[in-house]
Amino acid sequence: MGADPMTTVLITDLTVGGMTCGACVTRVEKKLGRLDGVTATVNLATGWARVSHPADISRDELVATVEKAGYTAALPEPPGKRQPAGTDAAADDSGGEAEAARQQRHRLVVTALLALPVLVLSMAPVLQFRNWQWLCFVLAAPVAVWGAWPFHERAVRGLRHSAATMDTLVSLGVAASFGWSAYALFLGGAGDPGMRMPFTLVPTASDGVAHVCLEAAVGVPLFVLAGRFLEARARRGTGAALRSLARLAAKEVSVRADGDGSERLVPIEELGVGQVFVVRPGERVATDGEVVEGSSAVDLSLVTGESEPVEVGPGSAVVGGAVNAGGLLLVRATAVGADTQLARIARLVTEAQAGKARAQRLADSVAGVFVPVVLALAVTALGFWLGAGADPQAAVTASVAVLVVACPCALGLATPTALMAATGRGAQLGILVTGPQALEGLQHLDVVVLDKTGTLTSGHMSVARVTAVPDGLGRDEALWLAGAVEQGSEHPLGRAVCAYARRESGERRLPGVSDFAALPGRGVRGLVAGRLVEVLAPDDELPAVLEKALAQAESAARTPVLVRVDGHAEALLEIGDVVRPGSYRAVDRLRRLGVRPVLATGDREAPARAVAGALGIEEVHARRSPEEKADLVRDPKEQGYRVAVVGDGVNDAAALAVADLGIAMGSGTDAAIGAADVTLVRGDIEALADAVRLARRTLGTIRVNLVWAFGYNVLTVPPALVGLLNPMLAAAAMSASSVLVVANSLRLRAWQPTPGSRLVRVRRAAG
Repeated sequence: MGADPMTTVLITDLTVGGMTCGACVTRVEKKLGRLDGVTATVNLATGWARVSHPADISRDELVATVEKAGYTAALPEPPGKRQPAGTDAAADDSGGEAEAARQQRHRLVVTALLALPVLVLSMAPVLQFRNWQWLCFVLAAPVAVWGAWPFHERAVRGLRHSAATMDTLVSLGVAASFGWSAYALFLGGAGDPGMRMPFTLVPTASDGVAHVCLEAAVGVPLFVLAGRFLEARARRGTGAALRSLARLAAKEVSVRADGDGSERLVPIEELGVGQVFVVRPGERVATDGEVVEGSSAVDLSLVTGESEPVEVGPGSAVVGGAVNAGGLLLVRATAVGADTQLARIARLVTEAQAGKARAQRLADSVAGVFVPVVLALAVTALGFWLGAGADPQAAVTASVAVLVVACPCALGLATPTALMAATGRGAQLGILVTGPQALEGLQHLDVVVLDKTGTLTSGHMSVARVTAVPDGLGRDEALWLAGAVEQGSEHPLGRAVCAYARRESGERRLPGVSDFAALPGRGVRGLVAGRLVEVLAPDDELPAVLEKALAQAESAARTPVLVRVDGHAEALLEIGDVVRPGSYRAVDRLRRLGVRPVLATGDREAPARAVAGALGIEEVHARRSPEEKADLVRDPKEQGYRVAVVGDGVNDAAALAVADLGIAMGSGTDAAIGAADVTLVRGDIEALADAVRLARRTLGTIRVNLVWAFGYNVLTVPPALVGLLNPMLAAAAMSASSVLVVANSLRLRAWQPTPGSRLVRVRRAAG
């Protein structure tokens, strides 16, 4: 039943322990789903459950429900008061994972030391000495009991809750093999001191003397434990990106006192918005803030994926987690705790890894009924062979092989491991996705609607070109004087000229200005170094070279500004919102990927056409309101096209929400980012093509994983049913299937953007 529409719906995350296969996932989801108004998504790879529930169902009730299903459950440790959300859990879990890994390794090592002599003696008749079978029995007993204890424990727990999982299959297989061997030794004649037993890959009759199956009794837990250990290490690798984000979060920060300027070291959770803290060379910026004193270069590579250091000074915004590569900085905190960009990145990655692709939901549904079907097949095989008069040992062996080989581990791991690796790799490259649905949307894009200002262009006014008259003062001198006089202007055009002149002048400082005057509607003028400098709108009488530059500026929808010195025209400055360098490559790469670019902007027709012409975009829509942008998205959707929208402002939020896929620039507004399915953290539109390629590679990897997981069972179960598969080989094959699926997913961690992309070029240059 659904929840009342007026009921408040909460989202709670739980850590679930004891899950080993897709059947476990399905059981937990179904058990939670039986609560009124509750839906749950459970991730096998991460061990997390994301539960949507009405406010009248408490979290303790959710935990109790999971425990009633036969698993352990707990609420994650709450983040620190100010600690970035999503990073504490990753940091805390690493210690628990390390301890669990040590225990797992210890059990595996002891099991291997005891099992290997049994396997060698059972498989090499030439080495079988007098009473060898009794030595093997003594060595196999602790393996079958203690080594396989985790499987027995979970199997019994599931039995108490009327549930059958992979552990049920392994436990029954080990118990049956060891039990038959004990019968053969004590009652079946196999305990004779001179007994010799041949080894064959295909089970055979025993010629009147029951053979022991101790190689299966020790081989099954050995191979399954080894597979679990390798699988856990690989799965830990897929979550490396989230743990690296956790390590970026500072634990302590040096706060500067307002009065005497003294410093004190405080825990990061005590830092408040508005406080000033110190960032020394080599230290990480503790939280998002604004530089109030000092200048330096900061490395954002671990936060946004952009390797090129960024110069900052007073007034510059800095991101928590960035590394100060230069001088001493004093930073005023503007966001703390869960509101920081680092926390939002960690939260998005965590939420993305909790989702499921459509194919994985099908796989989990199959896994939910798979284990009972396998149990039925094993019993059927045992009964059929015994009823047909076959040797009891061959019948037991075939039944054990069916139990072991059909464990659905690979099915449950096919999507989560690939998704963890892909979202982690995407976060390292500055691409954040909200989940598998976003990846599926990226994979199948037909049309992408691009905003102009702040997306394809820089979003702020800048001098695009300077044209100087021949035989005059020259470009640099004219620009230096224009920048000097514009120091007294507050107009956006004046600030653009001044900023550009400072950058171009380098070490040469701009001189002071006197007798400054603003000419309303025309420009400014003043005395600079004894010269009358005027920066004005162009008049009708211009030198030929400036007339030509003026025509070019108007055709490119840029604002022309004339520089006069002592009454003589010296240069023409073209000011506009310049196209981002990566936009050219981004549009070209999207087109090559089969995605049609469309430009939609609220700006005037002329600048929109100029930008579209420069980028080769044929379809242009100018002067569009937010509502009209949303309508523009609906039209191709109604025609059956899958449409994405890329934007960065509040006016893009409606279109982002309407689109099949919303993509926000990381430098954009919170409204745009909140409405988007994908965020390009590094603020580079070229990352969009990388996101499409990563999505296609990820979905391809998931498909390969699922084909292998299903195909493995199709290929191995029939031979096991007809007695053509040794249980020990069945255990090795089952473990190998899970390891192969995880290893295939791990290849996504090494995925690289297109060689021509800016990120790759910067990293190669830095290397």
